[in-house]
Amino acid sequence: MDNWDEVRTAYYVAKIGTVSGAAEVMGVHHATVIRHIDAIETRLGARLFQRHARGYSPTEAGEDLLRVAQATDDQLSQLSGRIKGRGDAVTGELIVTSLGSLNYLLLPVLTAFQGDYPNLVVRYLTGDRLFRLEYGEAHVAIRAGRAPDQPDNVVQPFFHQKLTLYASEDYVARHGRPKEMGAYGNHRFVGSDDENTRAPYSRWMREHVPMQNIIFRSGDVHALREAVMQGVGIGFMPVTLAQKLPGLVQMQPPLDAWTAPLWLVTHRDLHRTAKVQAFLSFLKEQAKDWASE
Repeated sequence: MDNWDEVRTAYYVAKIGTVSGAAEVMGVHHATVIRHIDAIETRLGARLFQRHARGYSPTEAGEDLLRVAQATDDQLSQLSGRIKGRGDAVTGELIVTSLGSLNYLLLPVLTAFQGDYPNLVVRYLTGDRLFRLEYGEAHVAIRAGRAPDQPDNVVQPFFHQKLTLYASEDYVARHGRPKEMGAYGNHRFVGSDDENTRAPYSRWMREHVPMQNIIFRSGDVHALREAVMQGVGIGFMPVTLAQKLPGLVQMQPPLDAWTAPLWLVTHRDLHRTAKVQAFLSFLKEQAKDWASE
């Protein structure tokens, strides 16, 4: 790609969604924006946008370009800040991705961090898809399981999340507690609907609990949590979360085999940017007590 002006134009059109909005932000005439979009699509031989009455929506190719341009824009903004002597400014967008099951821990941190930096826009992305840091899809990723091994990423241990089995007080009143640790043959369970899940506690349940006893299954961690709280059955829950919820009874102490290691992952090109470093420091300070709860 030999024309950054065209890439930058496409980036702003994708980000804002209209030619007029991109032109205003860039300080150019709307005809310049249209000319740049036409030129880059011709050069690439691909449609970057779908045109419609409300504006421009990026195609799959446009989304790819947007991710690369976002990462490049971040790096150029950081360089500009260092040159102008304001490299410590925490502004622009901060994109954090995590498992949805960590919402209860991360949302208070994200809102507090944004409150400290009101000029910062925080985007919090969750889902099963692995967001690609090298394409600028996120600045900070919080991942579970084995340590990520992508060569261009900076990986730091975060904390070990303890999980164990819980049931509601209502469930215990109706079905009792297991007479001894692991005696679950006559109990009802809530578990993952994904037979291929890599979560160690879900694998343990499928190996040690008869399938017919797992009577409520879902791929949504929030649905599983609600089912346990409603007394449907016994299910896994993070200790830090269960302590915040009323009416839950711990079935047994956490086992090491159920513990999920969590990692902080950043891309090496953006790891040292002011906003990433500020957020990592803030997050680590807030998380000091999580592993011990």
